[in-house]
Amino acid sequence: MRIVAAAAGLVGALALTACSSGGGSDSDSSATPSGTSSAAATATAGSEDSTASSDALQGSWITTSGGKIVALVVTGQEAGLFETGGSVCSGTAGEEAGMRMIHLTCTNGSKDRGTGMVDSVSKSGMKVTWSGKSGEETYTKAEGGKLPSGLPTASLGQ
Repeated sequence: MRIVAAAAGLVGALALTACSSGGGSDSDSSATPSGTSSAAATATAGSEDSTASSDALQGSWITTSGGKIVALVVTGQEAGLFETGGSVCSGTAGEEAGMRMIHLTCTNGSKDRGTGMVDSVSKSGMKVTWSGKSGEETYTKAEGGKLPSGLPTASLGQ
């Protein structure tokens, strides 16, 4: 139960971290890799369909992998990921060439979740295929800072 409470706290911390802008101005394009800036601008300034599609990624998403909780937080075009006892990653999320993509850099150098393509997203779930060894993962949306029901917790941290 302690790990579940800790993970819930970390999701909240990631959400707050992902919300900070780092003090940059709106005209600062250095926060977005050059390969994604035009796609991100298209998603923001483009049709309602592309904006709605990008907005679908927003929020806190949780899954388990190898007995660990993985929290993925998307706010605007920023993304953050935390794996209990493992990686802490940050990067970008949004539309590129008509696909929803997530690009992360992890503080421990892990490439397990470096680039992810969002295969599907709904109000309650999101399926991401990562280019690293994590492969395909299915996330459940965490609402109101609470962990979603149905997550296995008995084996976490053991």
